[in-house]
Amino acid sequence: MTITKERERLTRERIISAALRVMDADGLEAVSMRRIAREVGVEAMSLYHHVRDKEDVLDGICEAVMREFEYPDAAGDITERLHAGARSYRRMLQAHPDVMRLFAERHGPARSSAESFRPMEFALQLFREAGLSDRDCVQAFHAFGGYIQGFVMMEGGTIESPEHVNSKEDLAASLPIDQFPVLAAVSHYFAECDGDEQFEFGLDLMIRGLQARVAEGLLEDASAPE
Repeated sequence: MTITKERERLTRERIISAALRVMDADGLEAVSMRRIAREVGVEAMSLYHHVRDKEDVLDGICEAVMREFEYPDAAGDITERLHAGARSYRRMLQAHPDVMRLFAERHGPARSSAESFRPMEFALQLFREAGLSDRDCVQAFHAFGGYIQGFVMMEGGTIESPEHVNSKEDLAASLPIDQFPVLAAVSHYFAECDGDEQFEFGLDLMIRGLQARVAEGLLEDASAPE
């Protein structure tokens, strides 16, 4: 009697998971219906029983990535929760750096699932709890999001490589000190820059700026005539 292994059932979740693996391994350009079909061991036409088209798959990738966001403990201090939320978003993007291109093309996470907006709701709620006005909540959301995404892009490029750091030091050493005294003085610190330390430094500056903004608003409210 011959026993054959039952083929794993094809589902939307399995298709999206395969597409995400392709993107992480070979980049966004590699994600195609034909490539996904090969990954799951079916003909490309079989995919359309579970997803509408490639755009639906790309939306599914965004949704899957956003579900990986780890929410900080709600009982924590607001400042620590701001730090923890930013770190969580950075880790999520580090795991799937090409998803930032999808976000940019779609001007945010996928619109087909309310679940995709939960991290956004969480961030805006944090900013509101910190004391920002609703308008400033949106401004802070864009500022923090831009900082985190930009930092992850920097980490993924050559700017943080040892070769790049060495070239900075070599360039600084070759420049006339009388014209570039500060660059000459600080150049050796580039080699000491740790990615996590750099991220935390910038994050601290942004959170302190947020707190200063809140304090400034409170002072203006207190001084306003009744």
